[in-house]
Amino acid sequence: MTGPTIRIRSPARSPHGLPRAMPEKPSFAALQPPRQAFDVETAPLVPRRPDAPKPLPDPDWAFASLLFLFPALGGFLFGYDIGASSGAIVSMTSPTLSGTDWYALSPLLTGLVVSSSLGGALLGSAAAFVVGDRLGRRGELLLAAGLYAGGAAGGALAPSLGAVLAARALFGLGIGFAMHAAPAYIAETSPARARGLFISLKEAVVVLGILAGYAASYAWVDASGGWRWMLGAATAPAAALAAGMAWLPESPRWLLLSGAGRGAAAAALHRTQGRNASAASVAVELAGMQAATEAESPRAGADPLGLRELARPRYRRPLAIGAGLMLFQQVTGQPSVLYYAASIFQAAGFQSSGQATGVSLGLGLFKLVMTGVAVATVDRLGRRPLLLWGVSGLVGALLCLALASGGALPIDPGLVAWTNLAALLVYVGCYQVSFGPISWLIVSEIFPLKVRGQAMALATLTNFSSNFAVSLALPSVRESIGPSATYLVFAVVGVASLVTIYNIVPETKGKTLEEIEALWMEPDVQRPL
Repeated sequence: MTGPTIRIRSPARSPHGLPRAMPEKPSFAALQPPRQAFDVETAPLVPRRPDAPKPLPDPDWAFASLLFLFPALGGFLFGYDIGASSGAIVSMTSPTLSGTDWYALSPLLTGLVVSSSLGGALLGSAAAFVVGDRLGRRGELLLAAGLYAGGAAGGALAPSLGAVLAARALFGLGIGFAMHAAPAYIAETSPARARGLFISLKEAVVVLGILAGYAASYAWVDASGGWRWMLGAATAPAAALAAGMAWLPESPRWLLLSGAGRGAAAAALHRTQGRNASAASVAVELAGMQAATEAESPRAGADPLGLRELARPRYRRPLAIGAGLMLFQQVTGQPSVLYYAASIFQAAGFQSSGQATGVSLGLGLFKLVMTGVAVATVDRLGRRPLLLWGVSGLVGALLCLALASGGALPIDPGLVAWTNLAALLVYVGCYQVSFGPISWLIVSEIFPLKVRGQAMALATLTNFSSNFAVSLALPSVRESIGPSATYLVFAVVGVASLVTIYNIVPETKGKTLEEIEALWMEPDVQRPL
């Protein structure tokens, strides 16, 4: 950072008649540090004076990876539940392999088995909104690990359908707490240089969990009582999450916010900086954190939940964008389709449970690959183009599925199953380069700092509530109107989402948080180019 520029006046005369340069006193404005703009993915969470030294050490990549990987297991288990539910439903409803006398589940009960974990996640995210800051990031994740383990073990040992529903709701509570705490913990403990990478990898870890769930389904779908193994296998990563979070430090920033004291925060910060930490680097970063914490402390008598602030007119558009993306992400059907992938493939022509779960496994692998494509291209192509083109392809795939499932395509009957498979791959691929990762990325960018916590909580609640509703209703809807009409309904919703995205979602690529916030100061601007 260079100092103030020294300007040279017009030549003045010395007593000897020679010209001399007179340095002008720098103005007050010139001495002030320039306003600092923070990039959404790579900026540090605390402000730093631009003229201050930079003693922060190089990242300890080994320890930074652990600060990411252990909390990310919370997202992995969320994905695992999605994938394992697909095979568990096939196994649980099999007359010969269920191992129960209540295998003949109605569409409504099938929907309840799948959506009970989402109902628990909805309750968990609401509870985390109220008590999360009191528990702390690490405390929330330890609680989530216990709920995950209890739900997985309870599902494996359940003696009745009611016990299965209760166990899955318990597992869902873990999802709610984990998906609230893990992103905050990762952001608050990661080195600035690693934060962008880790944020991009969060969706990939969830997809990896989905793939692991499909693999478990494939491994146990033909075993007697295989659904018990599918549900119970989640205890292993839950135990790893508990062990890892018991060993890792609490977030230093949360320790300052909670009033635990500077000493506790310094000790945690020293650990998060890893082997390269020093007393100087800890002191400088801690001073910045403390200044930021004091600046963000709520005024006495302020609304404790920030709802009055959130209701101001200037926040209506970002709230509409965040809630709209979270809603359309779910009601276009793709997340709910993953829960029933094996059943859908059976209906599409892959008759045996082994074939159906095997195709589901391939679908999960393809989803992971397309997530990598999105992560690699989002900062080059931009958020808005990926959303518009991806959702357009998703709508086209849904129309193809509707026609193929209804027998309206002029193709040989033996090719219907493969046509459905190809359309489902396009459907999932287009979702994964658009709604899948991009919605969460935009939601993390568009909310002003003052209301970001409350707004993110509302967006998460919208996501889980709509996911719960669609997953619960999907079996009954397919039973009532058939697969073809169901895909057609999702296609119509996809068109509505395209219109909404085109009209209200701005491009945020390359913009700082301050530039994005400035968009909401211009109410007459409807669609930034």
